Amino acid sequence: MHDDDVLIGTLMEDSWLTLEQMAAACAVEPSWLVLHLEEGLIPHAESVAGVWRFSGAALLHARRMRALERDFDAVPELAALVADLLEELDALRLRVRSLGG
Repeated sequence: MHDDDVLIGTLMEDSWLTLEQMAAACAVEPSWLVLHLEEGLIPHAESVAGVWRFSGAALLHARRMRALERDFDAVPELAALVADLLEELDALRLRVRSLGG
């Protein structure tokens, strides 16, 4: 887990971002987010009365996806899968640390 991941998790635990805030935080156009949302590739996001809102976990996921798409020319579905796997790996590492391993 990177320092910015910890910061995002801490700051965003009880906060929500709008579509525009999320796009700015990910350095993407809102249309990039909408496309990925329509494909079901960004978890931890919800639509309330037709307005999207995003958790810190969604921000981390989207930023990882964008980096994978940009750095490795990954298709969105592959980027989403790798981001999911990285999240699982982070959770397992945290669990091992908490068990004293």
